[in-house]
Amino acid sequence: MWMVCPSYLLNHLPNYAVIHLDSIYHAAHLIPVYGTNHIPWNIKPHHCYDTFHAFYVNKYIDHHAFEIVS
Repeated sequence: MWMVCPSYLLNHLPNYAVIHLDSIYHAAHLIPVYGTNHIPWNIKPHHCYDTFHAFYVNKYIDHHAFEIVS
């Protein structure tokens, strides 16, 4: 599996970009890189992008994803 992480500018601000919906080819299934710290018990799914700093791209989620990224 590949690892992805957010990019940051030189002043440590997140590098945000607005993309057009037509440029999205396929949804990705991301698995957080948990590390060695304990996961907070009150974490919600919408907090994952702020809590974790790296993710694995799961290309085995379905056969379409496997064909696209292989």
